[in-house]
Amino acid sequence: MKTLTKEIQSTLTPQMAIDILKKGNARFQNNLKANRNLLQQVNETSDNQYPFAVILSCIDSRTSAELIFDQGLGDIFSVRIAGNIINEDILGSMEFACKVAGAKIIVVLGHTKCGAIKGACDHVELGNLTTLLKKIKPAVENEKTITTDRNSKNTDFVEKVATINVKQTVTAIKERSPILSEMIDNGTIGIIGGMHDISTGKVIFYENTSSSELS
Repeated sequence: MKTLTKEIQSTLTPQMAIDILKKGNARFQNNLKANRNLLQQVNETSDNQYPFAVILSCIDSRTSAELIFDQGLGDIFSVRIAGNIINEDILGSMEFACKVAGAKIIVVLGHTKCGAIKGACDHVELGNLTTLLKKIKPAVENEKTITTDRNSKNTDFVEKVATINVKQTVTAIKERSPILSEMIDNGTIGIIGGMHDISTGKVIFYENTSSSELS
């Protein structure tokens, strides 16, 4: 597997970037790995980096984006925070990744059985975690199909909230970053949400969250 160069990065479209991630996840599910020399990539990325994607995922120890998408050094920007939520720092990081460093796709990746989602469903309050979980509360409130047992013991409720949280984060990125919104609108980059099943390793992309200009 070649180390990404500026020339290779420049030829990629947002859809091609998603396809690379899908193929990488398929390898992961089948316990396969692309043939790459990581030490060689250390050397080849020592002066510059040209990642093709920026992936916002949870800090959960089972959801390393590099592993579940079978990517090497210099391939992706990985942003990790409990509940895959956004704030100004994360938005700024994404703007750097796409506008300055040339990444082609933003992926907001949730996962099943997420502890942060469960905490928000249970209205947990604990130090600074309280403020973080408040950012997930809108997803809890916007889940309207389940009217009873709206807590972490209800697996169906938790997963539906997790899905809403991913989709709302995709929308929030476009609404809160004029820079990224413009790049999405003109087709320079794409954005899409997805869910990682920690029981199978499979990532399902929510195609209805992708930008209309994805190409």
